[in-house]
Amino acid sequence: MKLSDAPSVEVETVVAAPVEVVWSLASDLPRMGEWSPENMGGHWESDGPGVGAQFRGRNRHEAIGEWETTAVVTEYEPPSRITWIVGSADVPSATWTFALESHGEDTRLRQKATIGPGPSGLSAAITRMPDKEDRIVARRLEEHERNMKATIEGIKKSAESR
Repeated sequence: MKLSDAPSVEVETVVAAPVEVVWSLASDLPRMGEWSPENMGGHWESDGPGVGAQFRGRNRHEAIGEWETTAVVTEYEPPSRITWIVGSADVPSATWTFALESHGEDTRLRQKATIGPGPSGLSAAITRMPDKEDRIVARRLEEHERNMKATIEGIKKSAESR
């Protein structure tokens, strides 16, 4: 598994709340720090979400420390989909999506992360240990999966407690 292959991971849950309630949480990127073990939240650099809007996010990882990224919203379809990219629009370092489906009073919430194909925080480790790229990428996807599960479960808990 190579970073240049843009591997991805997806998680999902069913939330016992209407899609509009879940959407209000999942599309509120500054609040992600409430639920994500790695993302610390951030702020809109524009008037809020919409295609082309920029978001400045703060992140934390025990092995790397803290850093900030700028993300650009590439899809915004309330109340069903928001996608944003980190890095270059032509060759993003990551692409993130929340997809929601209404099922009556319940909502299926999915989160997907694609890493690569552009350079990212993994690039330095891969450059130092090119023979371990598969393992480095696989380990990062496993971290994303754990963090994403925590995030969607946090959104679920918040939505269901309203």
